[in-house]
Amino acid sequence: MSEPTESVRFTDALRVWLKIGLLSFGGPAAQIALMHREMVQQRSWLSESQFLNGLGFCMLLPGPEAMQLATYSGWRLYGTKGGLAAGLLFVLPGALLVLLLASCYMAFGDVPVMTAVFNGVKAAVLVIVIEALLRLAKRMASTVETVAVALLAFIGIFFLQISFPLIVIASAVYGYLRSSGQGRQQLSISSEQWKSTLLTFVVGMIMWWGPVLMLWLSGSTLLTQMALFFSRLAVVTFGGAYAVLAYMAQDVVSGFGWLTGGQMMDGLGLAETTPGPLILVTEFVAYVAGYQQGGVALAVAAAAITLWVTFVPCFIWIFVGAPFIEWLGEQPRLKAALQMVTAAVVGVMLNLSIWFGLHVLFKTVNSSQAGWLTLWIPEWSSFDWRIALLSIVAAILLLGRHYNVILVLAVSALGGLLLF
Repeated sequence: MSEPTESVRFTDALRVWLKIGLLSFGGPAAQIALMHREMVQQRSWLSESQFLNGLGFCMLLPGPEAMQLATYSGWRLYGTKGGLAAGLLFVLPGALLVLLLASCYMAFGDVPVMTAVFNGVKAAVLVIVIEALLRLAKRMASTVETVAVALLAFIGIFFLQISFPLIVIASAVYGYLRSSGQGRQQLSISSEQWKSTLLTFVVGMIMWWGPVLMLWLSGSTLLTQMALFFSRLAVVTFGGAYAVLAYMAQDVVSGFGWLTGGQMMDGLGLAETTPGPLILVTEFVAYVAGYQQGGVALAVAAAAITLWVTFVPCFIWIFVGAPFIEWLGEQPRLKAALQMVTAAVVGVMLNLSIWFGLHVLFKTVNSSQAGWLTLWIPEWSSFDWRIALLSIVAAILLLGRHYNVILVLAVSALGGLLLF
């Protein structure tokens, strides 16, 4: 089994994790690339195999894979302390910003200056996503087989709308069956390690469900409903937030009636242009629903409990599974399965990159069915030349001149203010 190693000064690690949290725009593709650049390429805190094994494992878990990968990276360096620090610093900047924006949204409505800045940021994010895809594809395109798996995964999720869990399972089964099963297995698991894992799981479940039980006993109907609903959501978000947004939006708008359809779309827009995982849209939903039913105090309480039940499970999955990731990688068949899952991830990230690009460059994108195929067709009249121009500038700075990501985001934000 793998064990954490304190090979980096904790204060240095905190600075890097905070930087990642502040710059984690653009969804999982850009976030994963940013972590790879900071922790593998520039500082060698993780090896390539450790990073990819961790990524493959996180893609198998429910919840935001980038946040879980950050937590695993922290665990690799400093155990539970490092995992908590890295995971929290990845989520908190975005969570605080979403809270601020949700407050402004309910108090003042649309804020033009923020909209202009976020439009500029989205242009840079598009380039960051493309860079992420290129980096990961370059690392994974080692055999014809892995390229084929990546392309099939892209076709399956983009054109056929096959659910992400099915793609992961199919890729893992294919890799498992293709392996000969030969090879040395150098790592083993002791009974003490199994006991420690069981204790971690029990403590985590108590922390997760304890506040939910207290809310239920207190008789707070809205907060209890939210705690139960978003707890259920936390265990079905395979493939990240995109895979579950339609289900969540339908229940939030039509089922519970917490938000209108327009408010839900506004929340998605805010979440897509803030750092952190897109699933932070749940915080916006909770705040707006709480505000409309009980004012600011209930809104903040609703946002807090929603964040708790959304992200505590993510820490549980990582702290329970992280010690076994390298052991899994030592099993020949499981290692082959994990390689194919990681190849499929490339196809999934290509899907996310194209989806994001269409929705950034065009104000209106429609889906059309052609038999079994789903086609995303933009309305060309809704093309936004300003974002396209800013994206070209960001591409020159980031891909051509290799400028710092912070500088590129700042230039894009300023350009958004000037053009919008």
